[in-house]
Amino acid sequence: MEKIAFPKGIKIYLPLILLFVAILLLMPKVPRFSYDYKKGSPWMYETLIAQFDFPILKTDAQISAEKERIGSNVIPYYKFAGKSESAAFSLLSEMNLGDYSSNRSEIADVLALIYEKGVVTSPVPEYLTNSTTEKVIYVQKGRRAAKVSFNEVFTEESARSVLKDAVSLILSQSVCDSLFKSTDIQNLIIPNLIYDQQTTDLVHERSVNEISESIGVVHAGQVIVSEGEIITSEVEQLLDSYRSEYNENVGYYGPDSMQWIGNVFIAFALVFVLFMAIYYCNYKIFESYNKYLYLLIVYFLAVMATCLVAKADADLFYMIPFTLIAMYLLAFFKKRVVFVVYILSLVPMLLFAPEGIELFMIYMIAGVVCILVFGYFNRGWLQFVTALIVFFVMCTVWFALKLVDGLDSLEGNYYVIYHMALASLLSVAAYPLIYLFEKMFRLVSNSKLVELSDTNNTLLRLLAEKAPGTFQHSLQVMNLADAAARAIGANVLLVRAGALYHDIGKIANPQCFTENETSGISYHAGLSPQESSKEIVKHVSDGLALAEKYNLPDVVRRFISTHHGTTTTGYFYTKYLNDGGDPAMIGDFQYDGERPQTKEQVVLMVCDAVEAASRSLKDYSEDSISRLVDHIVETKAAEDQFSDSDISLRDINVLKDAVKTYLKQVYHSRVVYPKRNTRQRG
Repeated sequence: MEKIAFPKGIKIYLPLILLFVAILLLMPKVPRFSYDYKKGSPWMYETLIAQFDFPILKTDAQISAEKERIGSNVIPYYKFAGKSESAAFSLLSEMNLGDYSSNRSEIADVLALIYEKGVVTSPVPEYLTNSTTEKVIYVQKGRRAAKVSFNEVFTEESARSVLKDAVSLILSQSVCDSLFKSTDIQNLIIPNLIYDQQTTDLVHERSVNEISESIGVVHAGQVIVSEGEIITSEVEQLLDSYRSEYNENVGYYGPDSMQWIGNVFIAFALVFVLFMAIYYCNYKIFESYNKYLYLLIVYFLAVMATCLVAKADADLFYMIPFTLIAMYLLAFFKKRVVFVVYILSLVPMLLFAPEGIELFMIYMIAGVVCILVFGYFNRGWLQFVTALIVFFVMCTVWFALKLVDGLDSLEGNYYVIYHMALASLLSVAAYPLIYLFEKMFRLVSNSKLVELSDTNNTLLRLLAEKAPGTFQHSLQVMNLADAAARAIGANVLLVRAGALYHDIGKIANPQCFTENETSGISYHAGLSPQESSKEIVKHVSDGLALAEKYNLPDVVRRFISTHHGTTTTGYFYTKYLNDGGDPAMIGDFQYDGERPQTKEQVVLMVCDAVEAASRSLKDYSEDSISRLVDHIVETKAAEDQFSDSDISLRDINVLKDAVKTYLKQVYHSRVVYPKRNTRQRG
C-alpha cells in the first residue's frame, strides 16, 4: 500500500480558499452572548449586572395566554344612527292615541330618555351575554368612538319594557295594556345603535396583534442574577430578555479588526477540519476532482443556509431540511464519509443559532437515522417513508429536550412541529436536484448505477447477442462480486455495474474467447502465442472505445481498464516459455491497463479471475475451491496488483472467504436420481 501524503497542486487548495472566503463573508457580524444557562441549574459565572436598560420580554406562554384572554373578550362595535330616533318621534306624532292624545308629550319624554342612552340592535352578540367580565361596547358618533358599559344601554326588549312601565305610570295599568293592544306604540322602539360586525372584527384583531411584548424594564446597574443562584423561571426570563437585547441592539464594543480576526480564525477552523476529515476518511476523494468539488459545494450549501437563517429569523431553523445534506452525500460517497461531513456541516449551527445545542442534537440524530434508513427507502414513493421516519425522530428528540427543560417550555412552541414536518417534506421535494448535480459534476449516483445494471440496456443487449458466453460470464461475475463486495463493505451497486461492463470489449471479436467459441472451431489454431496474446489483450482497449461510444461514466470505464490490471495472459505466456521463449519478452503478453485503485476494482479483478478459472475445475470439493481462490489471490498479489488500492489485508482475507463460500454454494453436490425399474411385477 502506498503511503498517504497530503495532496499537492493548487487545484486542491484553491476551492478550499474560496470556501473559506465565502464562509467569512456569510458569517453573521453580531456580538455573541457568551453565557450558557439552564433553568434549574446554578449560575456558574460571576454576578451579572445589567450594562444597559432593557425590557423584560414576555415568554411565549405568557403571550399565548394573553392572546387567548383578549381573544375571548371581544368588545362589540356599534354605530350611532340618529335617524332611528327621528323616525320614532315621527311615528309617535302620527299615531292615533284617541282619548290619550294629551299624554303624547309625556310619552315623547320617555322615548327621549331611552334614545339618549341608546338602543342596540338584536340579536345581542353571544360573547356579551356569556361574558363573565365587565360588559362594555364601543359606540361611534361621528368620528369618535367611546367605550360604554353595556348595562347603560337598552336592548330592544328592555327598551320596550321600560316604555311600557313608564306609560303605565302615566296612565293606569289597564289603560296601558289597552293602548298597547290597540296601537303600534311598541314599534316606537327603533334601535339607534347598529352593530358593525366588520369593524368589531378589525378592532379585535388589531388589539390581539398589538399585545405588548414586555412586562417591565430592568435598568442599567441592576443585578440580573447572582453567582451560584439557582435559575428559576423568573430569572430565566430576565436572562432571555437580556440576551435578546444584547444580540439585537448592542454593538460590538471592541475594534472591528478584532472581530474580523476572530471570524477569520473560525472560518479557517471550519475549512481546515473539513479538509482533514476528507484526508483521513477517504483521501482518494482528492483524486476524483469532480466528487471533491461536489462535496465542498454541498458543505457550503449547509453553511450558507445556517448563516442566512441566523441573520433572518432563527425560528426558520426548524424548517430547513438539513437532513437533505446527508441524502445528497449518500448518492456519491460511502457512509463513513457522509457521516463525518454531515456532522461537520452542522457545526456552524452551534456557533450562530440561538438554540444551537438543541438544533444540533435534533439534526444530528435525525441525519444519522436518515443515513441508516435511506438505503432501504430511496426509490419512488418510499422516499416519503424516509421523510416520515426523519420527522418522527426530530419530534421525539425535540420533545425529549423540552421535557428536560420542563413541560411549561412546550407552551407556545408547538409551531415547531409544523416546521419540522415541512422540513421533512422538503427533503423529499428537493432530492430530485441530485440528477442536476449528477450532470453538473459528471458524477454517477446510486440511481444511475441501478439504471446501468439493467440488462435491457443497449450495450448489454449487444453483448448478449454478439458474445452470449461472455454475457453469461459477466452475470456470474456480477453475482460473485456482489457477495464479496457486501462482505467487505464495498459499494455493491458500483461493483455490479462494473462486472456487467468489464468485458464489453469482447463484442469486437467474440470468437477469440473460449466462452464464445463455436463447437469444433478454435480461433487460436495456427496462431503463435504472441499473436494470440495480442488478440486477447486487445479486448481492454476495444472495451474502452465502446464505453466512450456509448457514454459510460468514467467510474464504470475504470473497471474495464483495471479488471486485468498489468497482469499477463498466463496461458499463452506459459506456452511461450515452454516452447523456449525468452522471459524478457514478457511485455508482449501483458495487459496495457491500470492496477486497481479501489476496493471495488480489486473485488472485480479477483472475482473475474476466479469465475473463469472455476470452470476448469474437475473437482468442486471444498478443498479444491479453497486452493483455487488462494492461488489466484496470491498470484495477483505477487504480480503487485493490489499495491495501488485502498484495500487492507483484512479485507482481502474476508474477500477470499466470501468468494469461497459463494462458490461452494453454487457448486454443491446434487442428488443422483436412481434409475426407474421398468420390469413389471408378476
